[in-house]
Amino acid sequence: MSDSHDSGHGHGSGHGTTPVLTPGNILLTRVEDLLNWGRKNSTWYLLFATACCAIELMQTGGPRGDFERFGSAFRTSPRQSDLMIVAGTITYKMATRARLLYDQMADPKYVISMGSCANCGGLFQPSYSVLKGVDQVLPVDVYIPGCPPRPEALLEGLISIQKRMGEEHGWIAGGWKNRELAGSNA
Repeated sequence: MSDSHDSGHGHGSGHGTTPVLTPGNILLTRVEDLLNWGRKNSTWYLLFATACCAIELMQTGGPRGDFERFGSAFRTSPRQSDLMIVAGTITYKMATRARLLYDQMADPKYVISMGSCANCGGLFQPSYSVLKGVDQVLPVDVYIPGCPPRPEALLEGLISIQKRMGEEHGWIAGGWKNRELAGSNA
């Protein structure tokens, strides 16, 4: 069944419209789709690695895993990052620092919880000082199980975050509304 209202220029009713290359080399797409494409192919991540999961995280940045082939680069400043990877055991004392770093990141921001210790406390869960999951202090988007998880699992988590980035809609308008509200309160 064909849709007579869809002109084929990517303005159909479904999300994730496809750019159309017209004769004369003109690309037709929505601004939001173009920005989402740029965001998902340049994911800059902030590390919060505390234990043995950090070794696997470093391995993913090496030549075999190679995060950079997916457009991902490590940043040392939370103000330049849009993805936070929490890897390893988080204590209550470190949880406040993780939240501080998360709050310093610009919107939209994402969190990957890597490993059993970050997901639920892991084998250190009975300890009085260990946080029973980083989701108690941060909104986690992707959980990666394992002790420690393989680099391939972390790459799969990054790919799922990138898919989410490519499918988001309405964040541009939301950002402008928040900016206007902040300007009216000043």
